[in-house]
Amino acid sequence: MIEIATSLKWLNSNQRLHRMAEADLIRSWRQLGRLAARGREPIPTPVRVVATIWKPIANIYDPGNLYPTAKACLDGFTDAGLWPDDNHRHVIGPDMRHGGKGIQRIVFTFEPLAPAG
Repeated sequence: MIEIATSLKWLNSNQRLHRMAEADLIRSWRQLGRLAARGREPIPTPVRVVATIWKPIANIYDPGNLYPTAKACLDGFTDAGLWPDDNHRHVIGPDMRHGGKGIQRIVFTFEPLAPAG
């Protein structure tokens, strides 16, 4: 499990940010992913990734819209050497889930899969 708790703004599929503002957010989330995974043992692949979203308010939202946030973190995990690559041969997902009300964070869990025969 890897947990990233931050007050950083979420990347949302429905946002219409200026490309430079979006690039800054992507870079920040990717760096958080890299830092959270740094020094960990590599995860055997293939692996299914579940990303659980926790928000400080109990509003209704679509967890799938926060996929860009999870993707930036996965890229950071790849940068840190958690797996060889985040392509379809190594990583399935992320499966985006709602966690509930709490400290703003994204929690990644990893489920090992049997290698394709």
